[in-house]
Amino acid sequence: METIIFQETDPDILEVLYAALELEGYQVYAVQDCEPDFIEIIDKARPHVVMLDYRLSGEVCKAFCLAIKKHYPHLPVLALSCNSNINECYHRDGFDGYVEKPFDLDQLYRILRAHIPKPA
Repeated sequence: METIIFQETDPDILEVLYAALELEGYQVYAVQDCEPDFIEIIDKARPHVVMLDYRLSGEVCKAFCLAIKKHYPHLPVLALSCNSNINECYHRDGFDGYVEKPFDLDQLYRILRAHIPKPA
């Protein structure tokens, strides 16, 4: 079973996204804030993808992306964002991809499948 960790500051989006990912068959770990032990959560859960809420300037999110990439360079990290320019800045900030909010569930699932390695 594929595992996804995501961080979302909006509790309503957190709840909806958690339910949508579980319904699609993913094992899901959801956190509202990027906590200092976020890398420890990744160490324990061994996710296939991490999604981070890219808010406004995205400074905190970018810092966590860089920290994740330092420990796990091949782990896909996606930005969740309602910023109109996320398609232009996600890559330069170290992310492997992005999901625009509000998101369409079919599009979300396609993006996740594109970043989860196929079983051998």
